[in-house]
Amino acid sequence: MLRQFSRSSPKIQWCTARLSGISHCRALATQAPPPEAGVADPDAYCKDLVRKRDYESYLIGAFYPRHIQGAFFALRAFYVELASVQDTVSNSMIGKMRMQFWRDAIKSIADGRPPRHPIALALHNASQKANLPAYHLRRIIDARDAELHTPTHLTLESLTAHAESTSSTFLYLLLSLLNLSSSSTFSHAASHLGVAQTIHILLRALPYHASKGRMVIPAEITARHGVRQEDVFRTGGNAEGISDAVFEFATVANDNLLTAREMFKQSGGDGGKVPQVAMPVFLYGIPTRDYLGRLEAVNFDAFHPSLQLHDWKLPWRIWRGRHKTEF
Repeated sequence: MLRQFSRSSPKIQWCTARLSGISHCRALATQAPPPEAGVADPDAYCKDLVRKRDYESYLIGAFYPRHIQGAFFALRAFYVELASVQDTVSNSMIGKMRMQFWRDAIKSIADGRPPRHPIALALHNASQKANLPAYHLRRIIDARDAELHTPTHLTLESLTAHAESTSSTFLYLLLSLLNLSSSSTFSHAASHLGVAQTIHILLRALPYHASKGRMVIPAEITARHGVRQEDVFRTGGNAEGISDAVFEFATVANDNLLTAREMFKQSGGDGGKVPQVAMPVFLYGIPTRDYLGRLEAVNFDAFHPSLQLHDWKLPWRIWRGRHKTEF
């Protein structure tokens, strides 16, 4: 059960107050085959891309109804592709050109003329099976475009807005894929889960970003704990105040995760469980919960080597969560 953690000891006791995957995945990613190779079978291309670059999503995809699994992997491949742009271009101008390609592609898909790119073709196939609002796709593009110029955030409010425009918006697309977007409970829960997921991914990728001279924890949090960015870039988890800053940032993630779960209790459902039909969307809460628990176990040392390894129990945890309809 989720609880709020305190910062007292390596065995952290939880308090009574409430506490894009991708950055880490893209850092460790195996290169996907060139897009030309996937035009003949775009759905297979997208599934393979997600398998190589976003392992958690690959596991989650298996729990979608078979007839829309291709659409799920198309949406996730699109998301991964955009999230990867920042680290795969040599300058922001090239990145902006990539973003413009995707803006044009979304318009062409809506017009029934997708470009010959496997992800675009797979998105077109997906749009034939479900109503996927183009404004959600454009919102993700715009957020990733803005990220090219402002990869870090001064305030938690700014980062939360970015999470809403990326991770949360992706979850809205999944609700649309399952024809569940009209539910305010699902949408509100997805909004909070997206914020939690964003923070989880940023914390997991903190060592990678620090090696690139980027501080992904908002400046208002690091300043509160006397963290000097140069010390983090140079000494990692040994920098003064960094574990306290990580604890505060992780607390925000857990707050949002608990709020997402609380939405189902307030809706008067079966003991707060997620309805079966919506559970595939909320499976993303399980890797986030898992990471936060592992982070707590190492006393909020985000640089601990164990956190850079896959949790071998994660496939089982996702399977169990799907069948217990809990995250």
